[in-house]
Amino acid sequence: MRVLSLVHQTDAAGGVFDDAVLEAGHELDEWVVSASPAPPAPVEDYGAFLVFGGAMHVDQEDRHGWLGDERRLLQRLVAREVPVLGVCLGGQLLAKALHGHVRRLPSPEIGWIDVELTPEAAADPVFSGLPARFPSFQWHLYHFEEPDGAVPLARSERSLQAFRAGRAAWGVQFHPEVTHASIEHWTRSYDPREDGQVDVPALLAETETHIAAWNAFGRELCGRFLAFAETTRGSRGATTRATSPRS
Repeated sequence: MRVLSLVHQTDAAGGVFDDAVLEAGHELDEWVVSASPAPPAPVEDYGAFLVFGGAMHVDQEDRHGWLGDERRLLQRLVAREVPVLGVCLGGQLLAKALHGHVRRLPSPEIGWIDVELTPEAAADPVFSGLPARFPSFQWHLYHFEEPDGAVPLARSERSLQAFRAGRAAWGVQFHPEVTHASIEHWTRSYDPREDGQVDVPALLAETETHIAAWNAFGRELCGRFLAFAETTRGSRGATTRATSPRS
């Protein structure tokens, strides 16, 4: 299966999700959406889509015109039941594409924060079998609410953390893809005027404690998504067609 990774900035790329794709024997392409008007191959060549984070926000389409193009692409993919997994900004774009609310939090949610699965997660093909409660890495100023008809799958004390929309689209607010190196990079480049005050030494100390298990969790989550995507390929067949966002 050919998988497309939609990246918005190079320091927020696929991380351990890339490892999961390649370890499962799939072909992986990366598309830096903010820099190129089209993916490496026609959209219909891909069996699954991974959409990652970024410092931009869903309400900045006037500043980043490609955000609107990407949102419309996600609408088409969901309508055609092409498997999509959106992370942080990717999940927010997915929610907005389906007319869900995405709003700025009163204060950022940054660091290692406990997340708990909802009862609905037990019947979900990706989230069932994951731990009922787990520490997760977060770095977001906005949060999504589930679109109409979507299934809530996980929550923190402050926000919805995961949902499934339709048959084959998932959005997560936490960062299951993140690596130790990327966390270190984000702490070096964060802006306290935008992100609030972050206790960097404490965050990095917690990262040392949690990162190995978190990376295993990320590979498991992505692997379960890819396994689901493989099972749907035959049923979608030739009817799965979606144009590139700027065509």
